[in-house]
Amino acid sequence: MSANANAIEDRWLNPAVLKWAREWRGRTLVEAANKAKKDVHIIEAWESGEKIPTVKQARDLAAYYDRPFLEFLLPEPPELPRPTSLPDFRMHRDVQPPSNDWDLQAALRWVESQRTNALDLYDEISESPPEFPRELFASLNDSAEQKADLTRVILQFPIERQVQLTRTEADKLPGSLRNLIESIGVLTLRRTSLVSLKVRGICVAEFPLPTIVFTSEAPTAQAFSLMHEFGHVLLKESGVSGASDRTAGTGTVEGWCNRFAAAFLMPEPSVAILAGPLPKHPAPTIEDSLLASYAKSLRVSPHAMLIRLVQLGYVERSYYWDVKKPEYDSQEAVKQGGGKPEYYGVRYRSTQGDLYTGLVLQAWALDRITNHKAGEFMGIRNLSHLEDIRRHFGGA
Repeated sequence: MSANANAIEDRWLNPAVLKWAREWRGRTLVEAANKAKKDVHIIEAWESGEKIPTVKQARDLAAYYDRPFLEFLLPEPPELPRPTSLPDFRMHRDVQPPSNDWDLQAALRWVESQRTNALDLYDEISESPPEFPRELFASLNDSAEQKADLTRVILQFPIERQVQLTRTEADKLPGSLRNLIESIGVLTLRRTSLVSLKVRGICVAEFPLPTIVFTSEAPTAQAFSLMHEFGHVLLKESGVSGASDRTAGTGTVEGWCNRFAAAFLMPEPSVAILAGPLPKHPAPTIEDSLLASYAKSLRVSPHAMLIRLVQLGYVERSYYWDVKKPEYDSQEAVKQGGGKPEYYGVRYRSTQGDLYTGLVLQAWALDRITNHKAGEFMGIRNLSHLEDIRRHFGGA
């Protein structure tokens, strides 16, 4: 019997699954070869079954392909559902679609799985998700300003409460808004890897439990992104959001959501108190010091403040788009994230949000799920971190 025949007879993994895993992950033969430190023809031989990788080589490839190692032993490739296709609002005019959307697809799969997990946890504890207030639902023909005012009433978050925040409290504004949004039946998640995809937020507007995702930005930018995605919920419009596009007018989904977020964080009457009566014609520019003063008063960023002044007609659009936006984009690229977490488990709690985390802890406390299952729900391998979360939950 030939050496090749012996190799095939001794084959312990399914080469078809090995090839499927590489293609599923979007890795090229060259990339796989570089990872394994082998020639391309060796990878091709492994995938055809002519040669067999060692267990260590297969484990390394499994990790590189983001697949379980034991999957290589299956008789055939698994059938994995693709995530629901969402409108990609990054694909506005003059923007090229990404060359490889695997990372975005992975993010969407994760979002869908977390929403499904949360709904399952509600079943485990014999409760139903909060019913989203129907009076908040909107269409593009509705006033974003009026819906923003109504949202403040329903969330019980008057503008006076916002402007009274101290500087430290203002940095925690996204967390406060997140808790308020979750209290009316919206799951909020955080995924830092979206930054590299030029994604600022995701909304899955399915009911019950619509889900929004935000990413690592400066706190003031996070607050705007949260309310922008909340606008998607109001419109019942799922989607992937990126940077603002100057062509997105109020008649578009992105334009309406931007208007809503700005109106919520900076109500028109509050702006008028700072900036005075609306001028007959927008000013061509605004001093940075004056803009910073307005922003500080409303506990928002100068970037958000300028967007609002342009929306209302205080400042020319061209000043924002041609002069200031490139500045802000450069500044915000290096201002992502927050400080050191107060305790290690907070990173998991921050990713999942208090609504999801609370469901896991409640199901665990009621013995509806095991501690290992609770760890799986939270994405935690070291169960001491789960205990860490339980000790702190309900506190800071």
